[in-house]
Amino acid sequence: MDPRQAISDRRFGPTLSLLLASLVSLTAVASAEQPTSGGPATSQPANSLPPATDQGDVMRALQQRTAETQFPVYGHWGLDATKYSSWNEHSNRLVPIYTFGLTLSDWRGRGSLYADAQRLKTWERSSVTSSINPTAMYFDETDVYQLQRAAIDAGYSNIILLVFDGMDWQTSRAAAIYKTGRIAYQSGRGTGLAFQDDRRTLTDFGLISTSAAADEATIDVDAQRVLSVSEQPSFGYDVRLGGRTPWNERKGSGYLIGEDLSRPHTITDSAASGTSLCSGIKTYNGSINVAPDGSQVVPLARELQRDQDFMIGVVTNVPVSHASPAAAYANNVSRKDYQDLARDLIGLPSAAHRKDPLPGVDVLLGAGWGEHKDEDALQGTNFAKGNRYLHEEDLRTVDLRNGGRYRVVERAAGKSGRKSLRRAAQAAADNQERLLGFFGTRGGHLPYATADGGYNPAADVRDAEIYSAADIDENPTLAEMTEAALLVLEQSIDGFWLMIEVGDVDWANHANNLDNSIGAVLSGEAAFVKVMDWVDENNAWDHTAVIVTADHGHYLVLDHPEAIAAAGRGETAKELAEK
Repeated sequence: MDPRQAISDRRFGPTLSLLLASLVSLTAVASAEQPTSGGPATSQPANSLPPATDQGDVMRALQQRTAETQFPVYGHWGLDATKYSSWNEHSNRLVPIYTFGLTLSDWRGRGSLYADAQRLKTWERSSVTSSINPTAMYFDETDVYQLQRAAIDAGYSNIILLVFDGMDWQTSRAAAIYKTGRIAYQSGRGTGLAFQDDRRTLTDFGLISTSAAADEATIDVDAQRVLSVSEQPSFGYDVRLGGRTPWNERKGSGYLIGEDLSRPHTITDSAASGTSLCSGIKTYNGSINVAPDGSQVVPLARELQRDQDFMIGVVTNVPVSHASPAAAYANNVSRKDYQDLARDLIGLPSAAHRKDPLPGVDVLLGAGWGEHKDEDALQGTNFAKGNRYLHEEDLRTVDLRNGGRYRVVERAAGKSGRKSLRRAAQAAADNQERLLGFFGTRGGHLPYATADGGYNPAADVRDAEIYSAADIDENPTLAEMTEAALLVLEQSIDGFWLMIEVGDVDWANHANNLDNSIGAVLSGEAAFVKVMDWVDENNAWDHTAVIVTADHGHYLVLDHPEAIAAAGRGETAKELAEK
C-alpha cells in the first residue's frame, strides 16, 4: 500500500496515520542530506564527516523530524503524549542491574529494604509509610555498594562497575530494538544487547530504586561545610504510583518525575546516586561522598586502596571530574567544584583535603579537554582560570616529565587518540606507572556516536553537534579507553577496582535525542564486551565480579517501537508503511 493511501484510509487509526505521514517525509529528509556526485552535501560544513550510509540514516532522520515538528514519531519524553518533548530531566523509575561472575541470590534471601518497615526506619530521611511494599522485588542503589563489598569478602579481587548514566529499562529496550531490528521482548531482562545476552559465566538481573535523601542543600564550598539540608521530600519509592516494574508503570503518573505532590519522593542526581553506589549511603543531591550531616565518607575504592593495596581505575566519556567518576573516589560538598574533585582524583591538595591529600587513582581516563573558563563562582575562591574540569597546572604537576606520578596523554593535533592512548598505556604497564588520559571535543565529552555508529548527531532540544575528522581521529572511544585501563590495572598483584561510566547516555537523554542515546548505549556495550573478553582471556572469572547498572532513569515513552525496529533494519518509510 502506498503510505499516502494509508493516511486517508479509515481502516488506520489517527495515530498510525500521523506516524506514516511523518515517516513519508523522513525519506525526503534522509535523501536530502546525502552527498551528491558533484561534491559534499550543502547542509554539511566542509570539515564535517559525511552521513553514515548511502541509503540514509533512518534513525537520525526520525530524530531530526521529531525535533523539527515536535510530533512524537517514535515516542515522547515526559507526560504529554502529544508532544515529542515535555521533560528533559531525571526520573524516579526503577533501573536495571546485571551481574556477571556473581548473582543476586543474597539480596533475594535477605529481602528488599522496601519490604521491611523496620529496616527502612533505620534509614534517616526515609519515607517509610509510602515506600513499604511487602512484596517488593526491587532493591536500592545502596545495595550495589553492599554487593561489591560482599564480593570482596568472598575473595573477589577484581571489581568492575559499569555505570550507564541515565539508562533506564526503556532506554536499553530502545537500543535493543534498534540493534536487532525487531521488538523481541516486552518485559524482564531483555535480549539483543551484549549485557542482556552474555551467558559465558554466572549472571543475574534485577531492579533498583534510585531516590536521593534530599533534593538540595545549602553549602559553603570554600569551607566544605553543609549549612542546611532541605527537609522534604525524603527518599523512597511508592509502588502504587510508580508501578511494580518498569514494564508495568502507571501511565501518565507525575510521580515518576516528581510532580505528584501527594508523594514527592526525591529524584536523584548523579552525585547522590554515585555516592550511594560507591559509598553505600543516602545523601543530598549535589553531594560527592558527603553525608547530609556534613561528614565525609570513604568510598569503597579508597578503602580497598588503603587496606588491601588495590589499584584503582576510573574511565568516562564525559568530563573526568563529573559527578559519577568523582563519586568513585573524591569528597566534596558540591559536584560543581570540578577542579578540586580532579585534584582528589590525581592526589593533589584540594578544598576537601587541604593538608592531607588523597593518594589519587592509578588510572584516570576521560574527557573535558579544551574546556576553558575564566570565572566560576560555584568552584569557590580557589578556582583557577583555565580548564574548568582539570586545570592545566595540575596536569603539569602530576606529569612524570615534571616529577609527578602519572604518564599523561592528551588529545593532540594530528595524532590518533587511539594510538597515543595505547602507547601510553603500554608504557605505563611496562614501567609500573600511573596513567592519566585527557581527551574530548567541544562540550567536554567524547564525540557522540549515533545509533548507526557514525558521528553525525541530529537536532534535539539543542542544536545538532557537528564534528570534524580531527574530532573523531584525535579521540579514543570508550571501549579503547576501557582496554587501556585494563592493560595498566592487570599489573596489580593484589587486585583492582574499576569504574567505567557511560556518561553520554545521560547527556543524550537530557537532550531528548534517541539517536544519540542508542549510540551511547551501544558505545557502552562495546566497552562491556572489552571487559568480558579481558576476563575470559585472563581466566579470571573465579575472582572477578562485573556489575552493569544505571544511576537513575529519564522519562522516554516508546509509543512506536516498530519505527525504531524499522530504522534498525534500515527500512525506508515506504517499506514500513507497506507492511
